[in-house]
Amino acid sequence: MSPRAIIAAAEWTLGLDRAEGAPQAPLHEAQCTTCGESSGATEGQRLPAEVWALKHTGLRPGHRSFRAVQVSFWRTAPAPGNPYAGTALPSGEVGGG
Repeated sequence: MSPRAIIAAAEWTLGLDRAEGAPQAPLHEAQCTTCGESSGATEGQRLPAEVWALKHTGLRPGHRSFRAVQVSFWRTAPAPGNPYAGTALPSGEVGGG
């Protein structure tokens, strides 16, 4: 592993990841906390996860607790004045922006 420089005073911005291939809307999923089954994730729509949870309970009346999962993807970017502003990612790192 090679040492990396630490820039203590550099400013960064944080926002939704708009890079090509990144989901453009939050992912929604329901997970049964009794058995661990999942609705599977849907992009931008929570209704399918909600309907799945209701159907799951209908088929298994003892399964009444669910974990609602919503996932958004973020990306950091160098703010103006940051030494990395306008530069490409260091070699070997994945991403874009």
